[in-house]
Amino acid sequence: MRQRKSFAFIISFLLVLSAFAQEKPKVMVMELKAEIDPRTNRYTELALEHAKEIKADYVIIEMDTYGGAVTDAKDIVERIMDFEKPIWVFINKDAASAGALISIACDSIYMSPGANIGAATVVFQSGEAAPDKYQSYMRSTMRSIAEENGRDPRIAEGMVDETIEIDSISKAGNVITFSTSEAIKYGFCEAKVSSIEEILERNGVENYERIDYELGTSEEIIAFFLNPFISGILIMVIVGGIWFELQTPGVGFPIAAALLALILYFVPYYLNGLAENWEIIAFFVGLVLIGFEVFVIPGFGIAGILGITFTLGSLILVMLNNDAFDFTFVDIDDIVIAAVVAFIGIFGGLAMLFIVGVKFTDSKFFARVALTDTMNRTEGYTSSFHKESMVGKIGIAHTVLRPSGKIIIEDELYDAYTRGDYIDKGSEVVVISDEGTSLKVKLKA
Repeated sequence: MRQRKSFAFIISFLLVLSAFAQEKPKVMVMELKAEIDPRTNRYTELALEHAKEIKADYVIIEMDTYGGAVTDAKDIVERIMDFEKPIWVFINKDAASAGALISIACDSIYMSPGANIGAATVVFQSGEAAPDKYQSYMRSTMRSIAEENGRDPRIAEGMVDETIEIDSISKAGNVITFSTSEAIKYGFCEAKVSSIEEILERNGVENYERIDYELGTSEEIIAFFLNPFISGILIMVIVGGIWFELQTPGVGFPIAAALLALILYFVPYYLNGLAENWEIIAFFVGLVLIGFEVFVIPGFGIAGILGITFTLGSLILVMLNNDAFDFTFVDIDDIVIAAVVAFIGIFGGLAMLFIVGVKFTDSKFFARVALTDTMNRTEGYTSSFHKESMVGKIGIAHTVLRPSGKIIIEDELYDAYTRGDYIDKGSEVVVISDEGTSLKVKLKA
């Protein structure tokens, strides 16, 4: 008898020990409480990666959004659909437009009292409805996602298309927007709840570990640099730093500041999926073309124009969610903002260079880091790369001089430049100085 009691005690003890040894179910909670854009897109990607890393058993999205970019919402939907563990959404106010699409992709939908879901018509930032090609894309996406998760695809389409009429649900001319009770009635919500804890209780999840996902410091910094105002400042530093270094070569830190600003400009957009490889390459190709035009080809021609186009175009395109020049889902307002930011940044950088740069070159600090002494002819210094003096000799402009170019003197080709004058090809010129590697000339009277 005692042996039986001892055996029963041991079994009970082992069962209790086993229960304690089992890991608590992990519930990761993430928030979508802002516009659906590249930043929330990346936030969702990182959050779901974190859920996999910690081996979360359940993921709950607390949502309150009026929507945003359809392309970013589609990326989020694909990640949700591919996630192996249950993902539930708690609509704690609104799930409109792209928010409705994301909600329908989740395994279960729960809504707080007074919440809404629907109104998924694609609109521009001005509030005007987008053309039918946008609506058609959104309709098909809503329909397929609803079918996949066992929800009425016709109702999902009705959240986008106001022409769809469904008996007892909506009349033509109105897109479908459900309240909590309506969503429950028509199968677009599992239950009305007041908290995440209530969702877990309804699903029998007990003794769980809750993990609230938050972006790390580095990701918050990246999000900070995606602000258009900050992007404009970075462009100013890039332009000002490069130009200042060209004017005062050897100083060093202007080009270092430009490189740092360049990294801070491109990297956040690249990590958020906006900047494509070819867009970044286009920027550096533009710089090379501009440098080629300035240092190799005299004057300003096709290389300089292409260089400016590539450089400016790259700065604008990295801010836009285009797909290889496909601007179907890019709002015209976003294009205008990106263009304005780029132009203000460039011209602001040049203005900063002329205003701040002049004061800086006169400062004591600049005198310590740069060579400011001059070697004048009056002090006995001369510099000439020619065996005999070329001053006074007559030549012909071999290229246009504006102000630099090539001239021919006695069948020999020389680099030449003017005092700022424009001289046509074929004009007669006279050498007025032969110091340095180039001849200084003027138009022959």
